[in-house]
Amino acid sequence: MKRSAINQVFQQASACFARHGWVLPPNPKWDITDFGLGDFDRFGLTLINLAEEPEYCEKLMFARRGQETPAHTHARKKEDIICRNGELVLQLWAGAPDKTAPGTQFPLKVNGALRDFASGDLLTLKSGERVTLIPGIYHAFWPSTDECIIGEVSTANDDLNDNFFTNPDIGRFPGIDEDEPAEIRLISE
Repeated sequence: MKRSAINQVFQQASACFARHGWVLPPNPKWDITDFGLGDFDRFGLTLINLAEEPEYCEKLMFARRGQETPAHTHARKKEDIICRNGELVLQLWAGAPDKTAPGTQFPLKVNGALRDFASGDLLTLKSGERVTLIPGIYHAFWPSTDECIIGEVSTANDDLNDNFFTNPDIGRFPGIDEDEPAEIRLISE
């Protein structure tokens, strides 16, 4: 990603958080990624690590309409994905999408209550709603509103070793083309 694009996304996300009353802690750890695919407008996500402890993690995320976080799972991490503002759509699978029969049933907690899903189902979360994702459940997500603030509360986070994407070309952190001075440094730098 170009540094100028990272700076622009930083400004957009900061403005969105401010409009909706989200005050960030001092010196937050920013993560702006195109997943190594070179198309941030299609495959992009802005994350801020609010807390990263050995036992738990909390993130705040920002995405715009048209941006998708590609299908992935975690072997160890259990996470609640919370729509904090806007509307968020998740596609869910019981296992690897290309190896799991469509319609394979599995339960997940939505807003604290167990619900049954079939592989490939879509779940739409409105502001304040949450889903609890357990290890092995594949998920992709995107906003259906112009912008979306997303929360994540999870067990320990390991971005380098516990993200398993269906697309083998995905890289968790982008390479950076330094075309202007940095307004922030990313967690990967």
